[in-house]
Amino acid sequence: MKKADTKDQLHARSRFRSRYDFARLMAAHPGLAGFVKTNAHGDAGIDYSDPRAVKALNAALLTDAYGLRGWDLPAGQLCPPIPGRSDYIHHLADLLELRRGADVRVLDVGTGASVIYPLIGACEYGWSFVGADVDAASLRWAQKNAALTGQIELRHQKNASHCFRGIIRPGEHFTATMCNPPFHASAADAAAGTRRKQRNLGLKTQALNFGGTASELWCEGGELGFIRRMIAESREFAAQVGWFTTLVSKSEHLPRLEKALRQVQAAEVRLQEMAQGQKKSRVVAWRFC
Repeated sequence: MKKADTKDQLHARSRFRSRYDFARLMAAHPGLAGFVKTNAHGDAGIDYSDPRAVKALNAALLTDAYGLRGWDLPAGQLCPPIPGRSDYIHHLADLLELRRGADVRVLDVGTGASVIYPLIGACEYGWSFVGADVDAASLRWAQKNAALTGQIELRHQKNASHCFRGIIRPGEHFTATMCNPPFHASAADAAAGTRRKQRNLGLKTQALNFGGTASELWCEGGELGFIRRMIAESREFAAQVGWFTTLVSKSEHLPRLEKALRQVQAAEVRLQEMAQGQKKSRVVAWRFC
């Protein structure tokens, strides 16, 4: 894989590189005020283990940065970290040579109720999106968030084993696809992951911001299995997509993904590493022509 230059920080174009200005964020979204507290050092912050606080912070960030008022999530849905999600969008923009405008069409596989990637991509670069998901209830909620811009279409993926089939229509073309795949291989693995996060934070209760529906958290074969199926299926749509991309959270998966990409004869493969604090991830991108 061709590896891009990277630094251990958010993307240079990120709006979230500085510390949060909680006074400004509370002014943008007054609902955040009830969750902001000042510590012994005089610094304002929130309890990141409280899902209500994290959701309020997200709403404030989206209002302050993009003027998106009214974003919300139902209880139990995965609450995405806005800075990290915006980084994927900015790195995708680099891959697309900073093309802007609605003629750049992007498919978000597994968009979720938050429809967060399409919202950020539409606001930052004016792109148009199709957001697909297997969870019909998530899509119904996503419709409310998608309505905050006029550039997002939602489609229901009726077959959980497919990524592009049933979504990409005959004759349709996408500039790129993107995906944040399910991480775990089973519901038990997902629950164990939540417990590990709780222990790392020194928390005893279970009502944390580590939410997520089954389709968001786990699938057969976990992250590796999901991406390998995506790679295999991408060959079928080689002429209809410019770049296929996906997040990869575990670096140990890369050699097997490289092998899968060789097997489908991808013409070009790129790897972009990303970091937000201690959390590291990467974007793998491939194309056929």
